[in-house]
Amino acid sequence: MTIIARNPLSTPPAIQAANDSSAFIRRLRPDVGISEPVYRQLQRQIISMIQAGELQDGDSLPSERTLAEALQLSRTTIRRCYDELRDQDYISTHGRAGVMVKAPPRINPEIGKLKGFTEEMLELGMQPSTQLLEHRVVSDRVIASIFNRPSTARFLKVVRLRLANELPMTREVAWYDLSLAPKLAKWDMNGSVYSFLQTECGLSLQHGEQSIEATMSNPDEMESFQFREPGPCLLLKRRTYTNTGQMIEYVEGTFRGDAYTYRITLKVANDSAG
Repeated sequence: MTIIARNPLSTPPAIQAANDSSAFIRRLRPDVGISEPVYRQLQRQIISMIQAGELQDGDSLPSERTLAEALQLSRTTIRRCYDELRDQDYISTHGRAGVMVKAPPRINPEIGKLKGFTEEMLELGMQPSTQLLEHRVVSDRVIASIFNRPSTARFLKVVRLRLANELPMTREVAWYDLSLAPKLAKWDMNGSVYSFLQTECGLSLQHGEQSIEATMSNPDEMESFQFREPGPCLLLKRRTYTNTGQMIEYVEGTFRGDAYTYRITLKVANDSAG
């Protein structure tokens, strides 16, 4: 049995994409009684649906006239909303085909194996790439306590933007214990860190512990993902251990919720009654 674990901040696609115009329109709730311009309220609500996965790539949106009449607003207001969404690359216009949603493809790696982003994307048939944002040796009391190391311990801190098919997928902040893998300080960042730890540092990796929680993107992540407003994300925290039980890696990776799901395969227990 295969379960697709969707972003816990998203809701089921109850609006039948946007091709059911009446259901889509019912989701829009402009309020003329507040200071925020109505066109921006609509823009924010539509972006929220896209980022939550309720609107998919290629879904049709109502025409300016149809939406204006349904919401009892001016076409100028709807046009400004659509123009803003078009400028942000959330929608596109295709002649008679009308207005269509532009959303990143959703990918769904399987949970259960210790592997890096590079290996994970290659298995999904996507081309991984990386933008290095920070690479330095640090001493950090908080991180040292996570590793159960002295406060003076040295760690390699790496901040990377990870992309799949040139789409920014995750902003990853990782720390590595240099007392176990001193060669990491001069690693050129190419390829999989797990491969480097095993082949170049002579470490045998035994297991990892990973948690997943819902979060909203912070300013750094908004910039990386090109979000205009905070959007739903998945925060993955991972601790990786060697076969001697020593912790070598701690990672906090924030994955964009509009493009990333996790797939879990569940086995049915023999004594399960249903």
